[in-house]
Amino acid sequence: MDALENIMTRRSVRSFLDKEIPEADVRTILEAGMRGPSAVNARDWSFLVVRSREALEKMAEANGRPAQPLKKAALGILVLGDLSRAFSRVPDYWIIDAAIAAENMVLAAHALGIGSVGLGTWPQTERVDALRSLLGLPETAVPHSLLAFGYPADEGANRGFYEEDRVHFEKWQ
Repeated sequence: MDALENIMTRRSVRSFLDKEIPEADVRTILEAGMRGPSAVNARDWSFLVVRSREALEKMAEANGRPAQPLKKAALGILVLGDLSRAFSRVPDYWIIDAAIAAENMVLAAHALGIGSVGLGTWPQTERVDALRSLLGLPETAVPHSLLAFGYPADEGANRGFYEEDRVHFEKWQ
C-alpha cells in the first residue's frame, strides 16, 4: 500500500476480531511511532503496551465511555509525553510530538491490515489522572493518546472527507 492510499483509506475501527497481533507487527507499529519528527529531536514520548484483557478492561474504565473498544482490542498502546525529555525552551511541544507518534502508529497498523482507534485522553485531566493512578505512572509521564489495535471485525465504509469550505488560499475568505 502506498502512503497516499494508506492515509486515504485508514478509518477508525471499534470492533475487533479475537485474534492476537504478532510481536513483529507490534514492534513495527512502535517503530513507526518513534520515527515521527519531534521538537529538536527530543523524542519526548514513551509507550506503554498492554495485552492483558484484565488490564485493557481497567484502562477502558479509567478512560471513560469512548474507550469501550479497548475491551475487545488485541492490544492497547498508551502514548505518553515524557516531560523529563521535553525541549526545555518550549516544553509543551511534547503534545504535538505525541500526536505525531500516535498518528504514525495508526497508519502503520493500517498498512499491516490492523485496525485502530484513538480513544481520547489528553487534555481531559480526569482521564489523565485515572490512567496515571491505575498504571502507577511517574509525574513526568503524561498520558496523551490511548490507542486500541486489533484486526477489524467488519469491512466498514470509507467516505470522502474533503470539505471545500474548510480551505482558504492566500487569506481567510
